[in-house]
Amino acid sequence: MSSQPAVTGEGPLIPMPALDAESLRAAVEMIVPTRRPEFDRHMARAMHQARDQESLAPLRLFSLHWGMIIAVERWPDRAARMRECEALAVEAPDDKRRSTALAEIRAILDVAEREVRAL
Repeated sequence: MSSQPAVTGEGPLIPMPALDAESLRAAVEMIVPTRRPEFDRHMARAMHQARDQESLAPLRLFSLHWGMIIAVERWPDRAARMRECEALAVEAPDDKRRSTALAEIRAILDVAEREVRAL
């Protein structure tokens, strides 16, 4: 992963990072630094759960969760549209608009999940 975000408005800010904690943390710091405390709390919780459950599943879910966040946020237009749809899903005056917003959120998340699973 490069150390500086790309300047173009059409491409991703950063390449998709590996799904290890160090790479994900670096990506969070670069493109959504305000979420770093949330990332750290979630990672600590996943580590405790993994130890308590004697399972790697909590760590895998943590990596998938943050990988998808990065997959959305590394594309500024995608991230902005996601936030618009989230707001519309909450504030829409009618069910049709709400359903349309939720469908678009699902489509954005589907793309993000494909990017993560391709790693």
